[in-house]
Amino acid sequence: MSLIEIGRRGKPRSDLFGVISRYWSPKILMRLPTRPISCPHTFVIVLTISSTSFFPAMGRAQDQETSEFLGVIQLDPITIEGQNDLMSSSTVHEREDIEQGRLQNFEDVLRATPGVGVNSSGGTNLSTVYIRGVGSMYPMSLDDSAATFTLDGSPLSARHISLGTLDAERIEILKGPQGTKSAAAALAGTVNVITAKPSRALEGYLRSEMGQEGQYLLEGAVGGPLSESLSGRVALRYSGSEHWVENRQTGQPVSDPKELAFRGSLLWEGQQGTSALLTYEHQKIEALPNLIMLKPYNRYGELDLTPNLYDQVEKSLDRTALQVTHDFGESRITSLTSYLTGKNTEVAAYDRILYGALYGAPGEFWNIDEAQEMVFNQDIRWASSDGAPFEWVLGASFEHFDGSYDTPRNTYGTSSATFRDFESERYSLYGNVTFPLSSDVKLSAGLRQTWTQSSYNGAYHGGGSVVYENRSRSEDFLTGQLGLSWDVAPETRLHAKIARGHVPGGYNIYATQPADSEPYRGATSDSIEVGFATAFADGAFELSGAVFANRVEDNHLLSYDSATYVVSALNADTRSRGIELQGTWYASPSFSIGAGLSYIDAEITSNVLGIGDGDVHSGNKVPDVAPWTAHLSANYRQAVPALLGFANPILDARLDYSFVGSRPADPQNHFDLNPYHKLDLRLGLTQGQTEFYVAAENLLDEQIELYGYYAPGSGTSYGGIARGRTVTVGVMHRF
Repeated sequence: MSLIEIGRRGKPRSDLFGVISRYWSPKILMRLPTRPISCPHTFVIVLTISSTSFFPAMGRAQDQETSEFLGVIQLDPITIEGQNDLMSSSTVHEREDIEQGRLQNFEDVLRATPGVGVNSSGGTNLSTVYIRGVGSMYPMSLDDSAATFTLDGSPLSARHISLGTLDAERIEILKGPQGTKSAAAALAGTVNVITAKPSRALEGYLRSEMGQEGQYLLEGAVGGPLSESLSGRVALRYSGSEHWVENRQTGQPVSDPKELAFRGSLLWEGQQGTSALLTYEHQKIEALPNLIMLKPYNRYGELDLTPNLYDQVEKSLDRTALQVTHDFGESRITSLTSYLTGKNTEVAAYDRILYGALYGAPGEFWNIDEAQEMVFNQDIRWASSDGAPFEWVLGASFEHFDGSYDTPRNTYGTSSATFRDFESERYSLYGNVTFPLSSDVKLSAGLRQTWTQSSYNGAYHGGGSVVYENRSRSEDFLTGQLGLSWDVAPETRLHAKIARGHVPGGYNIYATQPADSEPYRGATSDSIEVGFATAFADGAFELSGAVFANRVEDNHLLSYDSATYVVSALNADTRSRGIELQGTWYASPSFSIGAGLSYIDAEITSNVLGIGDGDVHSGNKVPDVAPWTAHLSANYRQAVPALLGFANPILDARLDYSFVGSRPADPQNHFDLNPYHKLDLRLGLTQGQTEFYVAAENLLDEQIELYGYYAPGSGTSYGGIARGRTVTVGVMHRF
């Protein structure tokens, strides 16, 4: 796709994922990062709404009803929902945006999305995603669905945001409660990852990169017909680098992270409107640790740890999926069956520098955490075909989850080992209908009923004995959406939406005694938004926006005691409100600019007293949600005279700027993370189907804080930082 095409409207997709995209929905212990990155081709503003009570009093989960939306203005690579029978907006990153923006994993994509905040600690296992200021305050379970992910329809938890974007065709971020039009249900929003599928034309690409700090990448994909009815595609990526943090004991990087990813798929297309897609994929990440470093940091970060401790860090995911679709003419039925297994070994380490500050004595302490999950999902969905007088969908889904989160050993051996097993099942029925009230006005309404059952088994070793416990719980809840859209002009649409979402309760994955594993309650969100989308000056300018407010009852909050290492899972109410604006100016066929400004007001609205490292008071700000963010991107594509041996080169230039303001480091609001400015530049020369390029990230060499935490007993603060300035060169060939 050329720059000339960027920002032009496209037709909405007609497949399952295209239908889903028509909705505009949004620490290792206590290791919170947040580094929202600029969203190229996007302009976002969020300003405070004065209302604090926009819904009547909420009932119990069983009494909930609400809403979801539809409609699409497509900006390549960002799709703004709201123009073609949608009633709100989602952000869509197309393949070109993912490649040229060097969005190598899901976390990079989220940080490049307006209204989305991420906290992680630079590793592979634990992370929290906030969409419009809504999300669990630190991860509490292996299958937390406050913000959900789907990989070609297969469900994933937010713990997998470190996985790579191998051969991704598009990634959609749906904002707000979800669940009435697909199996994916969420409190804050859903991220749909859609990979390239086999086609009837032989095509593919090869890409290679190398750069500073030992960075390298090899990637390729090829697909095409295998017979008259069968097509296939395979994709492979291998990458690695030196870690940006140095080990004081060796003077070398603390580890050398590596990633391997593979995906293979077969597509069979029958004669009577039936098709079947079979996919297998494997992803593995090694030696990418969670960072726990004493503040203030030195320039690029330093740890004092036993050498090679992080070599045992490893994360893997295997997924097998079968999607069968049959077209009846007026409607279409789709069955998606998937089975996913995941394994993760993580090291949570207090190095000698931090340990001395915390406890006033020399030493280091580390835990080995081992997580496993097996997820079976079956979804059957019956929906109207394109062109039907009104849109409708009915579906049923089932999910079985088996997982464990164990701490088999630490610095002192296995005497305090803890083993935790989790099992859950979810059954859901959902449906949605969108129909015209007039030629310009449409109404959308949907409901979802969910039943859950879960159990927990724990074994806690200590003092030469073992304590066992077993728990079980069940929960059912009703969620939904109601939306209205009005085409006030051919290029302008207004929309309004109310919605309710819910995430089930569960058990604390860090429990070390029965008192820690007391179940926490499920969280319920109520959401409202009013917005618009428009284009003018013959499409040279495109603009959309929304005013929104969210209220969450019994949001999930993780409490940590840095003196005793005890972790508790609790509940606290929160709310967020704001305005979003997005816009793009296509100055000429070769030049475009996207700009943005964002303000979000997210607040904790209940007291949680007598916990771990300090009380959480009503009025505290939600951690890791920056009130102010700003984004700017400029893209230039132009044929230039012969240069460097290229006969007919095309110059591609892309500049991305991001500002993220200060934001609270923890729910107690002990201190704020520093604001930062991030500048990225990419220059490329294309001759025919081959491009040579150079990319510089974090040109200003800013020290970007990923998260922070405060231990009041010692007055110590710690956290983690992102990689500094690096330069990479690469080549890509398409065929």
